[in-house]
Amino acid sequence: MAENEDLMKTMSEIMRSESKGGEFRVTERYFSNDEEHPSIGIANIHPVVPDIEANKAKMLRSLEIFKEKGVNLAIFPEFCLSGYFWEDEEECWRYMDQAVIENHTHWVNDNLKPLIDNKLRSIVFNNIRKGTGRKYFNSTYVVSAIHNFLEPQDRYDKIFLPNLERKYTETGKDDRLVAKSRFGQIGFTTCYDILFSQLLLEYSKIDRVDVIIEIASWRAMSARDYPGMNVGTDTYYGRLWDMLLPATAAMNQIWVIACNTVGRHEITGARFWGGSGLWAPSGLLLLQASHVNEELLVIHNVDILGQRKVEADDFNYTLDFDSIYRPIHGKRAFTRIDD
Repeated sequence: MAENEDLMKTMSEIMRSESKGGEFRVTERYFSNDEEHPSIGIANIHPVVPDIEANKAKMLRSLEIFKEKGVNLAIFPEFCLSGYFWEDEEECWRYMDQAVIENHTHWVNDNLKPLIDNKLRSIVFNNIRKGTGRKYFNSTYVVSAIHNFLEPQDRYDKIFLPNLERKYTETGKDDRLVAKSRFGQIGFTTCYDILFSQLLLEYSKIDRVDVIIEIASWRAMSARDYPGMNVGTDTYYGRLWDMLLPATAAMNQIWVIACNTVGRHEITGARFWGGSGLWAPSGLLLLQASHVNEELLVIHNVDILGQRKVEADDFNYTLDFDSIYRPIHGKRAFTRIDD
């Protein structure tokens, strides 16, 4: 009984501090007091267009703060080096050709890799790379002591592409990335990918991941109106983000760590929703960043595996799924039909 009371006290002891990290607001919370569990840093920041060097400086300042706070895993949003595309193809191609990762490998090797040590173990970031033809791949990279960010097995290429991105990028098709760590297995999605439940089903039921890291440049504005019901919104895409992430966590009983761009695109004025955060396997939101301003989140001592076990001890969705569905040999798919 005393053990349970101590656990409840630890779980309910939400310690929060807010400070200014240069230009960033920094918000910290403690999931537990057990320093054996990882501390996670999430950069709810705005990649500037067109200014690669400003984005590099912003990443390095964020990492400086994360290291000061004792972060083990640092995560940055989609297109954090380049910023997002725009409709003027001639100008956009010219700028994005400069932004491809092939032009910045020395910067990664000279500036990001040396930050990796026995405390800051991994940096996750996203950038475009050269594709098979004129178009780019949208790739998420893992920088760590055991990952080579240039190798195919250590990156994830975005699969599902919204309209504007189809002009400039090609799909990763059947790509996936599962990173193994002592804290659990981590799967990756990029922005629009997370809307496709089959991909999450593969990660949760085949790869048995404990965490999904969702990297995004998720927009805010789109109108939906239901006048007969007196319901409507101009920020439908943003609201979808806030509904989708807890549902993804709860339906798959996995952690969701989401890192989204925030602020307005300098050229188009498009608004990105921000709202980066951490969702527990229950689907409950533990911490979320601003929808308007840049903010660094630091969540200390997150018991990834232990909290998943708590959920499974209540209802084990994977066990129940496996009792009905069978894998199709040689495929990443399932069937309920008997052979």
